[in-house]
Amino acid sequence: MANFKLLDLAKYKSEKEFAEIFIDGASRGNPGSSSIGIVINDSKGNLYKVKKYLGTLTNNQAEYQALITALKYAKKLKQATLKIHTDSLLIANQINGIWKVRAPEIQIVYKEAMRLISNFMKVEVNHIPRYLNQEADRLANEALDDYHS
Repeated sequence: MANFKLLDLAKYKSEKEFAEIFIDGASRGNPGSSSIGIVINDSKGNLYKVKKYLGTLTNNQAEYQALITALKYAKKLKQATLKIHTDSLLIANQINGIWKVRAPEIQIVYKEAMRLISNFMKVEVNHIPRYLNQEADRLANEALDDYHS
């Protein structure tokens, strides 16, 4: 007779329930006028879109602000597990511990992001090509256009 291992179905189900988040920060000039765009597909199938003008920041600061804002929204939506997608290699590699955080202005936002990440059961931050992040990019650019029109 074969040995079968019983699965903990409650655990399996909870691992499949995650919010999928796409983030982008934009800056026209570096530093320059900056904004963020965020798309959140929560674990219940709801879709949320966020765009916000930030003022004058570097592109990397804007990317971190997108991450921080997304984490705050996910907490309000009571999401425990997050899959975050970004086209910023800097964000993905710093958050995942691959690259060191050297710039003092980035250390501040990095620490804030890591503090927020600690509030969740699991957070994955994945680097994706820009063409897969089009909606977050569109929202960030729309926020810039809205501010400057």
